[in-house]
Amino acid sequence: MKTISKALIGTLMLATTLPVATAPAFAQSRGEVNRSERELRQEQRELQRDRRDLQEARRFGDRRDVREEQRDLRDQRRDVRDARREYREDLRDYRDYRARNRQAFRGPAFRSNFRYQQFRPGVRIAPNYYGQRYVVNNYRNYRLPNPGVRQTWVRHYNDMLLVNTRTGRVVRVIPNFYW
Repeated sequence: MKTISKALIGTLMLATTLPVATAPAFAQSRGEVNRSERELRQEQRELQRDRRDLQEARRFGDRRDVREEQRDLRDQRRDVRDARREYREDLRDYRDYRARNRQAFRGPAFRSNFRYQQFRPGVRIAPNYYGQRYVVNNYRNYRLPNPGVRQTWVRHYNDMLLVNTRTGRVVRVIPNFYW
């Protein structure tokens, strides 16, 4: 009994002194990259508003108004710079994840009865491009955001398209998604 308790105590002491291995950080999902991109656009819009306010303060206001607007503009520039940095980090993390997990993004051979055509968002495409044969049902495995109502992710050669199935319009394009 004493030897078991001594061994147990020794093991516990050793476990507390050994450095703990930290779990690797999870790679950013494509949805997080998109959120960072939206936040960056919002910060840039606010920066434009602050620039306009500064111009109006210079034109119609007194010194105190101008100083206050300059301070707001400086703070907003800092926010935009931080949002850009965060977006770049999220994008880098996502690309690193894709590079480390190449096998996950290696799709099966793509066979179709039409030629490759590069699509842009807003373009209307024929229903045979987003037929059941080309629908990607396991979009979560690829860390793609959930499609909206009446939308579906479709593979078109190595590109990934988000298509509104009701209207046939391409909502989003991720070129060279598959390796």
